[in-house]
Parts: sequence; structure tokens; C-alpha cells
Amino acid sequence: MLRGFPRMLRPSIRLGRELCLRLRGFLFPDSQSHNHRGARPGACSGGRRGVAPGSGLMGLAMMLAAMALAGAGGSLSVGGSPTSGAAGASREVILATTTSTQDSGLLDVLIPMFEKQTGYIVRTIAVGTGQALALGARGEADLLLCHAPAAEIELVKSGAVVNRRLVMHNDFIIVGPTSDPARIRGMKTASPAFAQIAQAGAVFVSRGDDSGTHKKEKEIWTHAGVKPAGRWYLESGSGMGQTLNIASEKQGYTLTDRATYLALKKRLALDVLVEGDGALLNIYHVMQVNPEKFPKVNGRGGLAFVRFMVAESTQQVIAEFGMKEYGEPLFFPDAGKSRE
Repeated sequence: MLRGFPRMLRPSIRLGRELCLRLRGFLFPDSQSHNHRGARPGACSGGRRGVAPGSGLMGLAMMLAAMALAGAGGSLSVGGSPTSGAAGASREVILATTTSTQDSGLLDVLIPMFEKQTGYIVRTIAVGTGQALALGARGEADLLLCHAPAAEIELVKSGAVVNRRLVMHNDFIIVGPTSDPARIRGMKTASPAFAQIAQAGAVFVSRGDDSGTHKKEKEIWTHAGVKPAGRWYLESGSGMGQTLNIASEKQGYTLTDRATYLALKKRLALDVLVEGDGALLNIYHVMQVNPEKFPKVNGRGGLAFVRFMVAESTQQVIAEFGMKEYGEPLFFPDAGKSRE
């Protein structure tokens, strides 16, 4: 974030980011961004609220951080992690990622592994994939973990990201109430199911946040020949977990990644109704924000994380994640394969 600041001031900027996360999380509790180190959710990019980095709360937070740093003789601790001078800044890696990797619990397993192996400290901003890609396009993260291949490729072409590597996949599913008022249970393709939901006027809850899931949903509506609108079509503007909660409360349908659904299944009154359509494949890539285009990006840290995600030991952990608790894996490792 604000990569143009001198490197010696980056600890202040980092602390400013943390203060922004906490302030914005307090003022805007609907935010879906997360901080792996326990800060209150809230992305400094402002997401749907439109709070620009370096202005408003962000500017105030960074100013306070700079004053505090000066008064503390150049060393402060944020979330229990010491930050002092350039050495502290170079240890921090900012990961912008989709909410599904956070809500499923996968990052709670992988990030401590990475930190232990490398000594880096990961700060996670979990938002919709569209917002994560926007952070990468502005050089406000060190790396991205997303699931919107077409949009990712455009970012690669622009030169904003490099070293894009296939990591894993799972699938999207359509879930809904046991009563299934639109009668889509057991259908094999998503588009006719969506058309039937619209025809029935049954409640459908969309993320409406330009996430990878939202992009896939819009693609399915297009194939179904439907422009969703009306009282039956609700937009949560939230991450996958919250969207599932709303669908459950409203006894409506929604499109979700399987991992997040399984992780939250016990508290949801929703059944899996449509699955297995090849068009519902959900593919995740990791990519490094280009340090040549954005000189203040932590290039070494970003590259280290990319290599970690495709390493054999990490891929094995991904393959086993969810087996004990759910009886099936939440993700399937894909490093070294080609799906495009």
C-alpha cells in the first residue's frame, strides 16, 4: 500500500494499515475482509464503501502510526508481531485472497506452515476476487490467491502480476431449502436450474460483490437467458459465509463453493440441490504482484509464498484438508497440471 513511501517509513505504513483495518471494521462492520493476525475485518481498499487508501480513515491511521513510531524510537508491535525498520517490513507479506480460502479454514492451516518454514509474517486481506485483483492491479498487495481465471489472465497481460501458478480446485454447487420450491433437486446442469428458480420467483441470494463466485453466477444467468431482478433476487454484498447465512435465514437458493458450504453446513438449513456440472469447476491460482512494476512490493516474500503453495508437501496438506471432519476433501491439489 502506498508503495512510494521510503522503505524506512514502511513500518509506519504497515501499522497504518492495521489501524485502518481496526477503524474501518468498527465503523463498517459489514466488511468481509480479514486479517490473519486477528485484526477486525476491513480492507483498506474500502471495498464497497469506497474508502480510498491514503485518504480519510487510511490517511488518519497512517498519520497516527507515523507519530507513534517516531515517539517509540522506531519500534512498535502490531498484533504481537514486532515491526522495526526495513528488516521488519521485509518480513511481512500481504496476501489478497478470496473469502472462500478464509471461510473454509484452509488459510488457518497453510499460513502458519509458511510462516514457520520461512520466517515471513502474512497479513491476509480476504475479499471478493474482484477486489483482490484490484488490490494487485494497484500494487497494494504482494501476492494474490484467486478463483477467476479470465480476470486473472487480464491482470497477467497488463503486467501487474507474474508467476501465476495453478494451485487447486473444487467446485461450485447450488444449494437451497429442503422444501425446494423451484423443484431443481437432482438437475445436472446449472443454467436450467437457474431459469427454473427465476420462473418460480423463488428467493435467490447473490453475493453481488464481483467475487469469483459472483462472476460465475452472472455467467450462469447469461447462459440461462435470464436477467435476474425483482423482489425474489437479493444481493448480500458480502462474502460467501454471510451469503450462505442469509440464504439459510430466507430459505432461498444460492451459488456457493463446496468448501465454504461444507465448513458451515452444520449451522445452515440448506441442502445441496445441483452439482456435478462441468461448468461449475472452481479453479484457484496463486500469483505474485510484479515487483518490477511496483518496486515497494515484497518480491522475495511473494515469490516464497508462490513456491510454497505449489510445493509437494503443501499440495499434500491441501489434498487431505477436510477429510477428518467432513469425510471428503474441500480442495483438490492441481500444481503442475493445466486446466486452461
